[in-house]
Amino acid sequence: MNTQEEIQVEIKRCRDIYEKKSRDYGTSWRILRLPSLTDQIFIKANRIRSIQESGVNMIGDGVEGEFVAMVNYCVMALIQQELGDSEGLELPFNRAMELYDKHLRRTIDLMLSKNHDYGEAWRQMRVSSMTDLILQKLYRIKQIEDNQGKTLISEGPEGGYMDIINYSLFCLIRLSEGC
Repeated sequence: MNTQEEIQVEIKRCRDIYEKKSRDYGTSWRILRLPSLTDQIFIKANRIRSIQESGVNMIGDGVEGEFVAMVNYCVMALIQQELGDSEGLELPFNRAMELYDKHLRRTIDLMLSKNHDYGEAWRQMRVSSMTDLILQKLYRIKQIEDNQGKTLISEGPEGGYMDIINYSLFCLIRLSEGC
């Protein structure tokens, strides 16, 4: 498979979980402020790094599920950033899925452009290195949030969330290859 096909396989996995959880819980996540979503993503990335470093997984849930969760939490953050309080807490199911697809499509378009320019360098990277890059992006996002969104030269949280989605998808592909 080529990168675009592999990405679609992983997106389907992430989207299926988002869809099922949306049916179970609605959009209860809309109560979370952006820093809370960032912290949820941080918890997932930190757990992955902890397992990578120690080799010990005490609760049994694999790191693949954490990468999927990071994709979905990042999409939620992008939706929150777009909507704010404008549509209320509970989104109709179809609207929630429409927004999910919109933000994932934009993110994948960016990834395909970057992937072209970088020559698929991620294929030579270790999953642990991509995990570190995800954590770096999260620390940057947290700093921007602590600065009330003000930056002097840097992109805002949106670019960081999009990069985390893409690194998470790359990790899922690398893990499926046995790396």
